[in-house]
Amino acid sequence: MTSLRKRLILLLVASIVGVVALATTAAISVMGGPRPEVLMEPVARQIRLLAQLIPDEVPGIKRVPIDLYDHPADGIKDQKHTSVLNDILHRDGLNLQAVVTRAIGKRGMEASVNLPDRRWMIVDVPNFSPPPRGWLVLAGWITLIVLGATAVSLYFTAVLTRPLEMLEAAITKIGPDGVLAPLPEDGSGEVRATAHALNQLSARLKTAMESRMRLVAAAGHDLRTPMTRMRLRVEFLDEDEREKWLNDLDELDRIADSAIRLVREEVDQDDVETVQLEKLVRDIVAEMESLGHRVTIERLEAVSVRAGALGLRRAIRNLMINAATHGAGCSVTLTASNGKAMLGLTDRGPGIPPELLDKAFEPFFRVDPGRRQSVPGAGLGLAIAKEIIERYGGTVILQNRDGGGLCQRIVFDAVSQRPGAPDKAASA
Repeated sequence: MTSLRKRLILLLVASIVGVVALATTAAISVMGGPRPEVLMEPVARQIRLLAQLIPDEVPGIKRVPIDLYDHPADGIKDQKHTSVLNDILHRDGLNLQAVVTRAIGKRGMEASVNLPDRRWMIVDVPNFSPPPRGWLVLAGWITLIVLGATAVSLYFTAVLTRPLEMLEAAITKIGPDGVLAPLPEDGSGEVRATAHALNQLSARLKTAMESRMRLVAAAGHDLRTPMTRMRLRVEFLDEDEREKWLNDLDELDRIADSAIRLVREEVDQDDVETVQLEKLVRDIVAEMESLGHRVTIERLEAVSVRAGALGLRRAIRNLMINAATHGAGCSVTLTASNGKAMLGLTDRGPGIPPELLDKAFEPFFRVDPGRRQSVPGAGLGLAIAKEIIERYGGTVILQNRDGGGLCQRIVFDAVSQRPGAPDKAASA
């Protein structure tokens, strides 16, 4: 049992039921009736008084209606109570013999006293036994206590764990920018304190993110001045050295531009609108073809999603360029089912080692540990694409294909799937 709520419920229920069990044990001992010594003491006093009121025993006193019998009361003799009652009578100086019997067919006991004239005086013994069906009442009471304890435990456990639930809910609502959504600071003191702490954490995270973005943008911008001076100085170098220096400067220029674009994607966000995804993909494919990339449309179904048109275009373009340049061509498939729009970009390249798939979206990531620039790029295309797609509620997954190649799969919630035959085309 790993859930804190379940542990608290179990602890509270066990504690309450334990207390009820102790109280029940005490109730059972009480319901079992008093000890014979306690029960027979008042009976013995009653017998002594009644014996004194019999006219033959107390001359001059008006006759009292006391029923006397020729035989003791019928029933089963209770040896223990009989012995206790006789001991008390002898202790009080009464030379009388008594018999305690349990009546047949009715509750309680009767004490039969043998008087000196051989007649019997019958006295009812107080009945302290449980009432009829008393054990059923006790069982029902215990059941109600257990049910009540469970209900109380559920309520107080919910109150105690509410701050933890708030923390869990806040974490699940963290946006792509890494900032927590504001929480209302109301409720009990603990809940208000938790909400206030989370809101402070959110504000600090937002400040840290903005500071990081400003730092990256400033660094990318400030690199341009020394890079310009270096380009001027390169012109005075020999031809061979000049080519090497210019290649290195071009790489630095791409890194600076990519860093600035990454900051802009996190700061400048497009308005969300309904985008016809199949039309957007077709336009991007046409653009890729005009640039000389090998992109093939396998299947396009008519489907719309909610996103920023410009940002989504940049993200899909980056993923297509990644597949076309690193994977020797890109095949595009767009399908819609179960309320989801799924865009697949597959290539025929070497793929990514499985242990590096989780790192592919990190900024400046390259599969080649030596970071050789066989293909132009700064290693920020996938990071920018992931940032945009997740901002609009989508997901992007990388998977190696059986037989070689990489599959980049993008999934969005579909706003609508328009009727019509899927578009199948092939272009080189």
